[in-house]
Amino acid sequence: MKILVVDDEADVQPLFTQLFRKEIRKGEVELNFALSGEDALSFLTTGISEVVLILSDINMPGMSGLELLQNIREQHPLAPPLVMMITAYGDPENLQRALDLGADDFLTKPLDFNKLKEKIRNIEYNG
Repeated sequence: MKILVVDDEADVQPLFTQLFRKEIRKGEVELNFALSGEDALSFLTTGISEVVLILSDINMPGMSGLELLQNIREQHPLAPPLVMMITAYGDPENLQRALDLGADDFLTKPLDFNKLKEKIRNIEYNG
């Protein structure tokens, strides 16, 4: 499963790589990273059909995760990837806006990686 992680914090990449090392080694998961919404959109134009899941932070400088979600839903209506929004602020407004824009799930920081891995296994099983 090809996953795109979008977060402006550089330490997210080594963290995800470390916590998914077993799944990466087995070839079950391929992680790609973007440090901004703009970078994520550029990445998606080259490989949208391959990306199954996008994990995007909501609060980022420049294009927010919610703006990224809106762009993805508008630009790729026929082959939409699943999008899970991640935020340190579990406020109801962001949750509702994310759901209105078509988010598939909403996760809060700090991430429970066991829970995230279970959600990913369910996507693989159902997809």
